[in-house]
Amino acid sequence: MELPMHERIAVELRRLIATGDLAVGEPVPSEAQLCAQWGASRGPVRQALAALRTEGMIGGGRGKPPVVLRQSLGQPFATFMSFSRWVHGLGRTPGQRTQEIALRPATADVADALDLEEGTQVVQLLRLRLIDDAPTMLERTTFIEPVGRLLLDFDCDSGSLYAHLAAQGVDMSLARHHIDAVAADATDGRLLDVAEGFPLLRESRIARSADGRPVEYSDDRYRPDKVGFTIENSQAAQPALLRSWQAS
Repeated sequence: MELPMHERIAVELRRLIATGDLAVGEPVPSEAQLCAQWGASRGPVRQALAALRTEGMIGGGRGKPPVVLRQSLGQPFATFMSFSRWVHGLGRTPGQRTQEIALRPATADVADALDLEEGTQVVQLLRLRLIDDAPTMLERTTFIEPVGRLLLDFDCDSGSLYAHLAAQGVDMSLARHHIDAVAADATDGRLLDVAEGFPLLRESRIARSADGRPVEYSDDRYRPDKVGFTIENSQAAQPALLRSWQAS
């Protein structure tokens, strides 16, 4: 399905910024130029520019022409956007290489996170995530058994797990995220192409259905030279956690 016009414009602008075709400090094409380029009205163009301002990629507004502020894309975790969708939004190519998927008894920490009895059957997935074929993040994800079983016959390298599960009627509309740092273990180092002990950014996440039932527990480990996290807040709004990709 084709994206709405404002999203297509935003994706292309993100791509131009991420590749350096629009460098930091350079002006963004004017509303009139973008309208002519895309054959669009001012409404979708303004929506696209507003999205990039919210992400912190461009500045300006209120009579000031927009300029590029940074190459990295901020992704609000409040929207619980999948890695694949986030990378597509950069105008880059997401990838994944599944290392393992298995049905096994829940350990004590996993059982606690998913509100299960220790030893309850769960489905665990180890998957390397890439941006433009570059190792970026290693995810260790555990699903409650009824949900995880939907992945056992699915090609986990074919795209977003969330999109597939949503199509199967799985509700993961709520999530709680915890960010910390962890030293790379042997598996992290081998798959992310870093030395053992290399500092990684870790996002631990528990996803729940709308009724509060835990569905997924994930330990995602990012290379900090590829991805960063930022807190954006104001006096009028709750803080929003942003994930950003470091262009290189």
